[in-house]
Amino acid sequence: MMVLLPIALIVSLQCGSCSIGPIDVFKAIFIDKTSVNHQILWNVRLPRVLVGGVVGMCLALSGAILQGVLRNPLAAPNIIGVSSGAGFAGFVILIVFPDLTRLVPAGAFIGALASTLAVYSLAWSRGVQPLRLVLAGVAVSSLLGAGMSTLMIFYPERVHGVLTFMVGGLSARSWPHFNMIWPYALAAISISIFLPTRLNILSLGDDAATGLGVHVERTRLILIAVAALLAASAVSVVGLLGFVGLIVPHMCRKLVGPDNRILFPASLFCGAIIVIICDTIGRVLLDPIEIPVGIIMALIGAPFFLFLLKERKKSA
Repeated sequence: MMVLLPIALIVSLQCGSCSIGPIDVFKAIFIDKTSVNHQILWNVRLPRVLVGGVVGMCLALSGAILQGVLRNPLAAPNIIGVSSGAGFAGFVILIVFPDLTRLVPAGAFIGALASTLAVYSLAWSRGVQPLRLVLAGVAVSSLLGAGMSTLMIFYPERVHGVLTFMVGGLSARSWPHFNMIWPYALAAISISIFLPTRLNILSLGDDAATGLGVHVERTRLILIAVAALLAASAVSVVGLLGFVGLIVPHMCRKLVGPDNRILFPASLFCGAIIVIICDTIGRVLLDPIEIPVGIIMALIGAPFFLFLLKERKKSA
């Protein structure tokens, strides 16, 4: 994966309406800074690819954490209301206060944290059981989805400006967007470094984890808060991009196994690779028409989701 990520990065920088060779990519970025290729790469493609990579890392790691905490292979940031809360907050700012778009990352994090706490409170009954958490998340996500639909009805003239946000897209993402996301992503990823062992113990069950000295509820709350921060940072920049947090952790488990000490870094690399590749496909498939990366991910993720359901049915 450490080899594939830079390859995916270079291929994505090469592809577009103006094709640039791999050697020319290196020259344009580091040597010939007055050329047209430098302007294309530095101002358009490079920040977009970097944003896509960081978004993929955040969503994939968030999904890996949630699947471990909930002990549910179908868990993802959008399942328990994390993405929905972040998306609703960002949607409100973009629709109702379009002049305050700089507040989208902070608003998305507040929305994600608020929805997560709401789901956690609804699921609490002398502790939190994963099944109750998922059911509460589905209910909160449905409510927030209805709120976004209501806003679209009241502000139909502003809907066009947020369509990309609704499906998840990297179009026109530039350095300001990268500067918006990387501090949140860096903070959450740094915290997650200390969590894999605790998540491994938590996966043994609440009783076993308690017997091994882990404070179950506090650990679970910290893990969910980190997952919320990761998902919020991604949603604030790219919108409601689905399926990354669902399929990437499963792909990595097939490759490296279930140990979270290895699964976490594998999910980071694989998430970045998948989003970069899907965005590149969306850019070149029907050139000059651009397909949002969210649509490409849905075309891949939906069959994979059905495959997971089929596998679970066989194992049951």
